[in-house]
Amino acid sequence: MDENPTQRQHSALPQNSEHGGHVHYPTTERHCDAAVIGGSAAGLAGALQLARQRRSVVVVDDGTPRNAPAAHMHGYLGHESAAPGELRRIGRAEVRSYGGEVLTGRVTGVHRGDDGRFRLGLTGGHTLVARRVLVATGLTDQLPMIDGLAEQWGRGVVHCPFCHGFEVRDQRLVQIVTQPLSLHPTPLFRHLTNRLTVVLHDPTGIDEGVIDALAASGVVIERDEVARILIRPDGEVSGVELSDGRILEADAVVVGSRFQARAEVLAGLGLTTTPHPTGAGDALVVDLRGETTVSGVYAAGNVTDPSLQVLPAAAHGSQVGAMIAFSLAEEDLRNAGRLSGEEADWDHRYSGADREWSGNPNGTLVHEVTDLTPGRALDVGAGEGADALWLAEHGWKVTATDISGNALARVRAEAEYRGLTIDLLRSDVNDPAPFGTETFDLVSLQYGSFKRTPDQRGLRSLLDAVAPGGTLLVVHHDLTPMLEPLDAAAQTRMYDPEAFVGVEEMAAALTADPETWHIEVHETRPRPPGAASTHHVADVVLRATRRTI
Repeated sequence: MDENPTQRQHSALPQNSEHGGHVHYPTTERHCDAAVIGGSAAGLAGALQLARQRRSVVVVDDGTPRNAPAAHMHGYLGHESAAPGELRRIGRAEVRSYGGEVLTGRVTGVHRGDDGRFRLGLTGGHTLVARRVLVATGLTDQLPMIDGLAEQWGRGVVHCPFCHGFEVRDQRLVQIVTQPLSLHPTPLFRHLTNRLTVVLHDPTGIDEGVIDALAASGVVIERDEVARILIRPDGEVSGVELSDGRILEADAVVVGSRFQARAEVLAGLGLTTTPHPTGAGDALVVDLRGETTVSGVYAAGNVTDPSLQVLPAAAHGSQVGAMIAFSLAEEDLRNAGRLSGEEADWDHRYSGADREWSGNPNGTLVHEVTDLTPGRALDVGAGEGADALWLAEHGWKVTATDISGNALARVRAEAEYRGLTIDLLRSDVNDPAPFGTETFDLVSLQYGSFKRTPDQRGLRSLLDAVAPGGTLLVVHHDLTPMLEPLDAAAQTRMYDPEAFVGVEEMAAALTADPETWHIEVHETRPRPPGAASTHHVADVVLRATRRTI
C-alpha cells in the first residue's frame, strides 16, 4: 500500500496537519447500495435488514431524534423503560456487526443522477451515491407558544398516554387543548387519573359534545388561555397559570403538538409532504412497500406516520428495509448481475486517470520486514500496489489482492512497466476462501479495512493465510482523531471505524490463542520519517508470528 491513508474507506480519515495538529477532512465521494437518512429506530431497523442481506448500507445521522428529551421509552417489548439513547447504541452496534456504517453527519439534499442513482449531498461538501434511499428522518414537534412548555417537553409536559400515561397515573393532570385533535387521548388520561383538568386554550373547532361528556364524567373544564407553565425550584412542574392569574396545581401537563415531517432534503427530487388526515400536520406518503412517489426512494417511521411509537416505528423500518432488499435483488436479477456495493465504491475510487497515492511503500512496512527472509507474501487490500511492488523488488513472491478490479489493473500496469511478476487476485476478505488454499510467509494488511461479520469470517481468513513460522503484519492509522466530537451541521465523518475489524480485535484473537500465535509487536508509534512518509501521523502496529507445529 501507498504511504498515504490508503485502502478501503480510508480516504475519509481525518488527517493531522503538520501545523498544530488541526484535523482536516478531505472531501469524499462514497458509493453504496442503500443510503439511510436518519439513525433512530426506523432507520437502524431498516439498515439492519439490508446489512444482513449483504448490501452495503450507510446510515447518516445528525443525532437529533424526536424522543431526545425523554429519559425513558415505554411500550417497547424487551426494552421497557430503556433510555432512547441506549436503544440507539444497541441498534448501531447491531448494524455495524454486519458491516453497516453509521456516519455522524447531515444530509443537505438529494438528487437523482443521470445514471439513475441518487446523490446525497452531505455537510462538509461530501457526497454519498446510492442505488436506493431510505428516509427515516422523523418529524419535528411544533409546540404551542406557552412560556415554560418547551423546556419541560418530554419530562413534565407529556403528550402520549402510551408513552407516559402510566408514569403520571393518579396524579394531578392539566391538559391544555390547542386544537381539535388534542381531545383524542383525553378519555385515556381520564381513565389513568381521576384528577384531570382540561383547559380549552384554543376552543376553535372543538366538539362541544365531547366537552359535555367529559364534564359529566367528572373532568374539570376550564375555558381560558394558559399564560405559562409553573416550575418548582427542583425543576419539576408545579402547575399552570391561566391568563386571568388563576393557578391550577399540577404534577404534570398534557399537551398535543402539531407535527412537521422532516422531508426538506427531498425537495431536489420533487418530493413534498401532504397534509395528514388529522389536520395536525403533514407526512410523507408511501405505498404498502414503503416507497414514495419517486421510484427508489423509500420512507419509514414517523416521517410517514406521526402516531407511531418507537416499537412500531422500528417494525416499519424493518419491513421497509426488507422491501428495499427485494427491490435491489429484483433489479440485479433483471440485469443478470450479482453486484457488490463495496466493489462499486472502490472501483469508483480507482476509476480516475490520476494516481490516488504517491507510489511510495509504507514506511512501517519497510521497517518491519527488513529482518525477514523473502518468501511468499500476501498483500491484502493492495490498492495501487506500492507495497506489493516494493516487496517484489526485494525478492518476495507476491500475491496482491483487492476488492477493486480497477486498483488491480493499476498494479498490473506498473508491474509490467517495472518488469516484475505479481499474482493478482480480486477478492474481499469476507469472500469464501478469499486467498485460495495457499499460505504465506508474510501476510501484510497495510491500512486495510474489511467489514465485520458476527462469525468473524474475514478475520479467520486473514489469520488462516499465515503459514506456520510466517508473519502477520498489520499497520493501521491511529484513529484517536475519530473520537473527537463532530458538529453534524457543519461536517460529516465519512468513515465509520466501528463497522470494520480493527487492530485491537485482531490482537485479541491472537492473544486468545497463545499456542498458535506469538505477538512480537503491538504498539502505537510515529510513522518512520523519510521518503515513505509525507505527513506526521501515528501508526498502530501489530506484528505476530504463527508458531510451527
